[in-house]
Amino acid sequence: MTGKRRVTFPHMGEYWIAFETLAEMLGAEAVIAPRMTRHTLEAGAHVSPEFVCVPFKYNMGNFLETLEGGGADVIVQAGGGCRFGYYGEVQEAILKDMGYEFELVNLIKAESAAQLVREVRRMQPSVSYVRAARAVAVAYRQAQAIEAAEAYVRLNIGFEVERGATDRALNSFLRDLRTTRTLRAVREVRERGLADLAAVPIDKPADPLRVGVVGELYVLMEPFANCGVERKLAAAGVEVHRFINGTSLIAQGVGGRKHVRHALDAAGPWVEYHLGADATESVAKTWELMNAGFDGMVHLKPFGCMPEVSAMSALQRISREHTFPILFLSYDAQTAEAGVQTRVEAFCDMLAMRRRRDASA
Repeated sequence: MTGKRRVTFPHMGEYWIAFETLAEMLGAEAVIAPRMTRHTLEAGAHVSPEFVCVPFKYNMGNFLETLEGGGADVIVQAGGGCRFGYYGEVQEAILKDMGYEFELVNLIKAESAAQLVREVRRMQPSVSYVRAARAVAVAYRQAQAIEAAEAYVRLNIGFEVERGATDRALNSFLRDLRTTRTLRAVREVRERGLADLAAVPIDKPADPLRVGVVGELYVLMEPFANCGVERKLAAAGVEVHRFINGTSLIAQGVGGRKHVRHALDAAGPWVEYHLGADATESVAKTWELMNAGFDGMVHLKPFGCMPEVSAMSALQRISREHTFPILFLSYDAQTAEAGVQTRVEAFCDMLAMRRRRDASA
């Protein structure tokens, strides 16, 4: 096939910028799904099995909004480690039963960098392997640049002197990054963007409240799906730490998932066998951050997520036996942002009171 194919993919944070670059550098047309709204979830939930987890429904909503808005020749899906690994084929069957025609490219099948390039090339088979490899490299560096900027924002936006200044610098960086198509350009925009973020005045205490965020990868990385929990924590004057991101998951996938052994070792006495997906890492990171003196953790999961439900028993034991605060948030199609706001505010108030109590003891 030599014609330009129309390629779409589900939203997850700002990674759409890297996917757009990937598609365009392959010579395909990137079809960006509309921004997440309540309609996205409702449309996806309407055609999804009732008890499937909420990331499936969000993805279906993205695909439906794209297919109904002009269509696509190729749908790209990824993810895995749990039943999410089968979602692509189930979504393909549902959408084709509805009459839509497209090709599914499921990147979860890639177990090495070479396989990843081969799977990516299926989006536009007329391109050479060299061009496909170059596109993957640039898109991967863009994703890393996004993660570096967002990590800085999570640590500092709660302490900005002028409200909105950090977001203006971040949005400017993302606009510039979207235009890059070489590794050198990505590096230059990344350095400039991080410098601009660092130049935003902040008023940060020497020892701020520190909270780690762990859990299922999709609700961790898609702000609309988690009701903006990281920004809510930051607004309460918290330094927010998150460790799972898109490029680390890709590296784990093409690296033979050797990280599992490390995660089991890091989980200490709490986990004996791998829990699936990122659940072992949830326990390991909680144990590590508690011992590092963090003030608390927030655990996010879709309702019914089996790996993270398994992790919860270990996390609850850590919390109970070490008096370590952990806020558990579960998301489904009925989750209301106001409820998340109330629980986050109460959690942060409790952390601040513990600090004051410990300081006066």
